[in-house]
Amino acid sequence: MANTVLRVRLIGGDRMDITYDRSDIADEDEVMEHVISTLAQDSGMLRTQHGDRLVVLYGRGVAAIEFAPRGAVL
Repeated sequence: MANTVLRVRLIGGDRMDITYDRSDIADEDEVMEHVISTLAQDSGMLRTQHGDRLVVLYGRGVAAIEFAPRGAVL
């Protein structure tokens, strides 16, 4: 299972750190490619976590993504 932390910058300028888990993909590079290809689609969305909350991230609102397999760089 690959667990990745994404630092997302939204089009409005806000930033947030969210966790994305994929139990069917073991390689972190594959998870990264999956995230990029999903959010690049017009109707792309990801189910992620922010603490205990479920966050649905839609590709149309994302300006940039940073990947950190061990946590966000602060």
